[in-house]
Amino acid sequence: MKKLSGLIAAPHTPFAPDNQVNFVEISKIARHLVNEKITGAYICGTTGEGIHCSVSERKAIAEHWVKESHGQLELIVHTGALSIKDTLELTTHAESLDILATSVIGPCFFKPSNIDELVEYCSVVAAAAPSKGFYYYHSSMSGVNLNMEQFLIEADSRIPNLSGIKFNSHDLYEYQRCLRVCDGKFDIPWGVDESLPGALALGAKSAVGSTYNYAAKHFYSIIDSFQQGNHGEVIEKMDQVMGLISVLVEFGGVAAGKAAMALHDIDAGNPRLPLKSLTQKQKESVIERMRRADFL
Repeated sequence: MKKLSGLIAAPHTPFAPDNQVNFVEISKIARHLVNEKITGAYICGTTGEGIHCSVSERKAIAEHWVKESHGQLELIVHTGALSIKDTLELTTHAESLDILATSVIGPCFFKPSNIDELVEYCSVVAAAAPSKGFYYYHSSMSGVNLNMEQFLIEADSRIPNLSGIKFNSHDLYEYQRCLRVCDGKFDIPWGVDESLPGALALGAKSAVGSTYNYAAKHFYSIIDSFQQGNHGEVIEKMDQVMGLISVLVEFGGVAAGKAAMALHDIDAGNPRLPLKSLTQKQKESVIERMRRADFL
């Protein structure tokens, strides 16, 4: 089983002024991530507004990422949807693409109520792309808050292509248990950017996040400082991270993150409803505050 290393970006899906997917800007994002030494990309997840896109749009987005990555990014395609039929259609399509893995977040309306139900759901989805790895996307945003250590124990014998978990939870104790369960066989990329040093201390080898779209060099410098034992530098560099995170909290993570892509001359457009778009003045404020955070 291949394990990821380094930083994996969760890229935005750029939308044009007419609210259609802007494939030109996707191409620019892909080139930017490769230039920033990003390891991979997690496509159509939360940051990528996959749930806000139609099945046909998501297929086209995935295909475009494969084309524009030129084999230089490990691609994980999120195929989760409210309808299992849509999820399976997207996953079957992903099986035909040159990607590393598929992934799903737990259904957020009719939810699995226990580990057995979640494993059954994931096993059906993972089986639709048997030649690809499969990552369960663990996030409190789904409302599925089950024990991930127990999930891995139960899924180990029931999902042959299970790679691991995209772990978007602040629970470092649970994260530590997931890293070590089943003799450490699973890949558990960390998904909370602002707590990366804590995850590194517990053994994280990779991380998936939205801020790596525009602040990858800064986070790589944090990893370097940590590996060299310069923990004072880690703390100082995390001050800049707190500065940029405060902007995301104030203006909304997806909308502000899209505005921040202008730091790299990329127009990610506005988010889709019900997320609120920023005014031009707010976008300018985001850019100014991001620059002041001094992570570039």
